[in-house]
Amino acid sequence: MSNDRFLRALAHEPVDATPVWLMRQAGRYLPEYRALREKAGSFLNLCQNPELACEVTLQPLRRFDLDAAILFSDILTIPEAMGLGLHFVAGEGPKFEHPVRTPEAIAKLSVPDMEETLGYVPAAVRLIRRELDGKTPLIGFAGSPWTLATYVVEGGPSKNYEHLKALMFNDPAALHQLLDVLARSVTAYLNAQIAAGAQAVQIFDTWGGVLSPANYRTFSLDYMQRIIAGLKPGPDGHVPTIVFTKGGGPWLERIADAGPSAIGLDWTIDIDDAAARVGDRVALQGNADPAILFAEPSRIRTEVADILTRFGDRPGHVFNLGHGVTPQVNPDHVAALVDAVHEFSAR
Repeated sequence: MSNDRFLRALAHEPVDATPVWLMRQAGRYLPEYRALREKAGSFLNLCQNPELACEVTLQPLRRFDLDAAILFSDILTIPEAMGLGLHFVAGEGPKFEHPVRTPEAIAKLSVPDMEETLGYVPAAVRLIRRELDGKTPLIGFAGSPWTLATYVVEGGPSKNYEHLKALMFNDPAALHQLLDVLARSVTAYLNAQIAAGAQAVQIFDTWGGVLSPANYRTFSLDYMQRIIAGLKPGPDGHVPTIVFTKGGGPWLERIADAGPSAIGLDWTIDIDDAAARVGDRVALQGNADPAILFAEPSRIRTEVADILTRFGDRPGHVFNLGHGVTPQVNPDHVAALVDAVHEFSAR
């Protein structure tokens, strides 16, 4: 592979410069994405068409000197394949026609067939790998069971998770049944991506941080640990895993104990503090505040330099934002960040 910085950093191996990729690096801030989205007719059409998903995945790599591609898809493909009626409402985000809130509804759920209902995802992975032609590694991903459950039970985004947390406190056995089927689905889904050629995978635990410490361990981390344990080697051998829990700073040691190759950090913790806490057990990914991309390029460069200085010359750092690129960002500011990472970290 002509650029293996990302995979080398995850393995704590020396790199010539710190690798960088960005969560949501493909998306609405790019005019070429918006044009393709309009042509496709809907967001789901983009996700479910392997050729279009491949094109969207490659768009940011044509603009920026990124060290990894990430599959263009959505974390809600699994519950969509379960027949829960996923659709997107302008200004409101994803919605499910059939939210799952009772033990009876949970009992009806089963692991989707990865080829019959989700085959477009490994098909996209195979196509992207072919188009990348060994130049850049490809990341696959899935949502964590807890994060998927927030949407499945609430029926869409939520501020206080009243239905899900009521289920958690009133009927934890039912919630465990839901998380179990979601964990088995995520494991099969990531294994399908790995078999198709994904060279690393990330578990997005976007809403793990809304839980108390004890409930995080019980209802989120334990299921991610099961998934990590259930992943198989790919065509190229071992596939590293990244766990990203937004708001997970208090639990870094426990996340490291769960067995990932790397922990994704949000911006609410200093990366040098995180490194001191986990040592060399895992690589670290992060962790600029995504809002830095609204600042002037000179200020972006200062922020990049600070994070790189804090991490120091120890191995095992992948530069990223602490969450995804937002739609209103100027692409030139993304270029400034990516270029600064390589410039300041060059060995």
